[in-house]
Amino acid sequence: MTVVEITSEAHFNELTSSLPSTTPITISFHTPWAAPCTQMNAVFSYLSTQYNNVTFLSVDAEAHPEISETFDVSAVPFFVLVKNGKVVRELSGADPKELSAAIQELSGQQPVAPVVAPTASVANDAKEETTPEEDLNARLAKLVSAAPVMLFMKGTPAAPQCGFSRQLVGILRENQVRFGFFDILKDDTVRQGLKQFSDWPTFPQLYVNGELQGGLDIVKEILAEDPNYFKNLQTV
Repeated sequence: MTVVEITSEAHFNELTSSLPSTTPITISFHTPWAAPCTQMNAVFSYLSTQYNNVTFLSVDAEAHPEISETFDVSAVPFFVLVKNGKVVRELSGADPKELSAAIQELSGQQPVAPVVAPTASVANDAKEETTPEEDLNARLAKLVSAAPVMLFMKGTPAAPQCGFSRQLVGILRENQVRFGFFDILKDDTVRQGLKQFSDWPTFPQLYVNGELQGGLDIVKEILAEDPNYFKNLQTV
């Protein structure tokens, strides 16, 4: 079964409502500019050929925020697994093996061919043991670089949970900045770990090309000195 690219909220609702309630559904939320999504899109497409009883849907989280909000998407890539009309599992991040195992469990069937994720991470091949702190720092390093501009905030851009986050989202949108985001209220490990990782005690935190820029006050100061800061910004 091929991946269906969702074109609108109406398309999504029409498609999902037309399926039998017992049909397993896997929904991939992604953005075209986040590198981890490129990897997982390939994995998702491959898995769609392995399970004929599962419907695979692909949603651009930024282009269809209303669908993203329905499933409380706080970061990409993000996967939602649905069965009997209910969400049975949610996965966040670029882990091909975890996604493969979850979809096989959702399907209840063996794959058509042995599943070998085409872009599987080599992280599990590391022979040296790591401490929980090292593991967390490695995860945070990936998160802050998940998009060229990453905002760690309370809530989501559509529903900020604090005034500072709301103001910073407004500034980014006013300057037409494309950005990824992470809702730190959804993951206390990230919330507490990022304070030490960034050496910055408060949120929101804005990262550009993996480098901390600061919080709301710092961004305002930057723009006061250079109103064209975001227009001249070079992201990689």
